[in-house]
Amino acid sequence: MRIGVVVHGPQIVDSGYAAKLIDFLKKYGEVRARLGGTMGRTAVYDAHLEDVIDISEKRLPSESVDLFADEGAGIVVLMNYGKSRITGHGFGYKVFQRSEKKPPVVQIERPGEPDGSVVAWKREAESFAEKLARELELEMVDPEEVCREIFHGEPCGEQKPDRREYRRLVGVSENENIFVNGIVVGVSTSDDVTLVAEDGVITEIIGGKIKEHGVEKLGRVNLKDAVVKTGLLRRSEVKPRKVKVRENNKKKYRVSFLNHAAEDIYMLHDSDLVVTVGDDTTLVAADILYRFDVPIIGITDGDIDRVVKKGFKCADSIIIEFEEGWDDIVGERIHRELFRGKKTIETNDLETFKRDLLQIIDNIGASYTVRYT
Repeated sequence: MRIGVVVHGPQIVDSGYAAKLIDFLKKYGEVRARLGGTMGRTAVYDAHLEDVIDISEKRLPSESVDLFADEGAGIVVLMNYGKSRITGHGFGYKVFQRSEKKPPVVQIERPGEPDGSVVAWKREAESFAEKLARELELEMVDPEEVCREIFHGEPCGEQKPDRREYRRLVGVSENENIFVNGIVVGVSTSDDVTLVAEDGVITEIIGGKIKEHGVEKLGRVNLKDAVVKTGLLRRSEVKPRKVKVRENNKKKYRVSFLNHAAEDIYMLHDSDLVVTVGDDTTLVAADILYRFDVPIIGITDGDIDRVVKKGFKCADSIIIEFEEGWDDIVGERIHRELFRGKKTIETNDLETFKRDLLQIIDNIGASYTVRYT
C-alpha cells in the first residue's frame, strides 16, 4: 500500500513524533511524507528531516492531501499536534472539508498526550485507523463526535441565514493572539471566540478584542477559507539549526523587501539582507532567516505581538523602532525610493545600502530608535 503522510505544524516535529510515526508506518507499505503549511518548515530544518519530509514546495495541508491522492496514495495520514484536543480535531475537519479529492484520510492527533487520538475522516479509512489506534494506544474518535465538539451539537456545516460571515474558533484560551493568514488581527478575551466579517472585512471578534491595524493589513479575506491560528506559532524551546553560512566577500549582494507577508519568508533564504516591515513580520522573519544566516533590518512601531516563544536574530541585524503607526509609512517610502518598487535588488556594498536607508528615514523626520544585534 502507498501511504502519503502530511505533516502539519512544528510541534509534531519538535516532539519527535513525526519521525517516529513515519518509521512506524513503513511496516504497512511505501511511505512518502511532505509538509502541509508553512511554520513546520523551520522545525524540519532544525530536526535534520528535510530528506525525510518534503519541504520543497509551500502548500496548504489540504493541497498536500490532494497531491498524494493524485499520486495514487491508497491512504493519507495527517499528523498534527494541536495545543488542545478540540483545536486539533477542528484543524483535521477543516483540512478534510477543503480537500477537493477527499481520499481516505486518517488523522493522528496529539500522539504524546493522554487525549491523543486517531480520526478516520472517510469510511474507507476506518479499518486502517482502528489498527493504528490499537497499536499506538490512542483513542479512536468518530468524526461525528468531532462535529459535536466544534459546533456544540449542531450538524456539521450548518449555516445560519445572515448577511455576515462567521467563523467560530476552537481550542482558544484567554489572552492569545489571533492570526488570519499570518497576520495578527486581535487577541482573545475568553475561550469562546468567533470572527465576524462583512463584505470580506473582519468587523468584530466575539469573545476577543480586534486589532484594527492588523485588520487593515489583512484587507479583504474569505473567512471560510482563511488560515486561522491562535496562540504561539511555535511553542517549543528549540536549538535552531544553521543551514548555511553567509559569504561576506561577494561582488554583488541580494537585498530583499518583505512587507507583512510571513508566508513568503522562505523564498528569501538566498538573500544577503532582508528589510522587513511590521512587528510580527520582523519577529517571524528574523527567526526563520537565522537558520540561513541572513540578517534583517526590521522596521517596527513597537506594537509587537508575541508569536514565537523565543525568536532568534542573525548577527548584524538592525531593528528600527518608530512610534505607533509609522512602520507602514516608512516601509512604503523605503520600498519606493530604495527598492524602486521591486522585491529584490542588488548592491555592491551592504554598508552603503544601510546608510542610504537611514538617510531616507532621516528625511521623513519621524523619531526612531535603532537597536543593533
